[in-house]
Amino acid sequence: MATTEIPTEGAQSAPPPEEPERRPGTRRRHRGRTAAVVVALVAAGGAGAIFANPFDSARSQDPAASSQDTATNTAKVTKGTLSSRTQQNGTLGYAGSYDVVNKASGTVTRVPAVGQVIRQGKPLYWVDGEPVILLKGARTPVYRALERGDEGEDVKQLNAALVELGYATDEQIDPDSDYFSRQTRWALKKLQDDVGVEETGKLSLGQALFLPVDEIRVTSVDAVIGGSAAPGKPIIQGSSTGRQVTVELNASQQSDVKVGDKVTITMPDDTSTPGVVSSVGKVAKQGENKTTIDVTIKPTKPKVTGRLDKAPVQVAIVSDTVKDVLSVPVDALLALAGGGYAVEVVKADRTTELIPVETRLFDGSAGRVEVSGDRLRAGQDVVVPGS
Repeated sequence: MATTEIPTEGAQSAPPPEEPERRPGTRRRHRGRTAAVVVALVAAGGAGAIFANPFDSARSQDPAASSQDTATNTAKVTKGTLSSRTQQNGTLGYAGSYDVVNKASGTVTRVPAVGQVIRQGKPLYWVDGEPVILLKGARTPVYRALERGDEGEDVKQLNAALVELGYATDEQIDPDSDYFSRQTRWALKKLQDDVGVEETGKLSLGQALFLPVDEIRVTSVDAVIGGSAAPGKPIIQGSSTGRQVTVELNASQQSDVKVGDKVTITMPDDTSTPGVVSSVGKVAKQGENKTTIDVTIKPTKPKVTGRLDKAPVQVAIVSDTVKDVLSVPVDALLALAGGGYAVEVVKADRTTELIPVETRLFDGSAGRVEVSGDRLRAGQDVVVPGS
């Protein structure tokens, strides 16, 4: 077992010996990757000098000798939680995309502005001076006029919308009922009064449109004031007001990410906010240089993300986590000539002892790696390269 004195001052470094053969470390838990491979990948991604080639030849084969030839510091062996992260580029914007298709006949007399947010129960646009109302519903598109005595899925979503808007209680109208009752007619008349149209208690074709959102954010307007509002013609395009980050993930990394994984979103102004993976695509898209899948992320604090649309962001996806494990800085690892890794532990008498370790999960953000080894415990000092 090699022992050396910890130098008090760094001496000039001797030329490094010939690069030793490097073998992969032990397989890490859960993902089955070696620490060496993960470090190499992070270095290739430009994660920073601390991760670039931590196993340089000056600290290989004979670490005891190198500690006397190069400046060194010490760091602690700690016990705690580590997380493996996948760094990706993402785009911040709004969730969903919806086409508003007109069902009324006449002339377009008013349209909303791009960026305007329209809530359920409010007019989307106007035809012949009459408002077309937004109602929430995803089951059936508008295809007929509705009146008392009608039945069907379209009536069910009308009943649900009237209850959600507060024009009736769920005791007065069952939101799951597909029957246009007297109570439905009464509640619809109240809605018509609020938006300023004739209180007929009947929903004429084109008077309302159903979309699967509580409110829509207008992204473009296809209609022109004074133009024809022909049935089946697109009038507006919009999105929800929910914030979302989209990542085009390399298809080979699909198994590394799952719904529910926690992420850190770094905004264009370098502030960070948490999020969670909400969906992982299953259909690959072929790009110019790679095949990707779409991963969508929901910010945990959407208000912090502001109102930027199609803004570039950085996303760190937590793909694996371990708790109550020992870890050391990545650059404390020494590549052994015979294969595997070791750390140089400082003993009470200020000499050092080389302890072989097994490497597991790598935490790129913290710059630490999970290790285990005989006689290794939390609180020990290990030798790391000096700055």
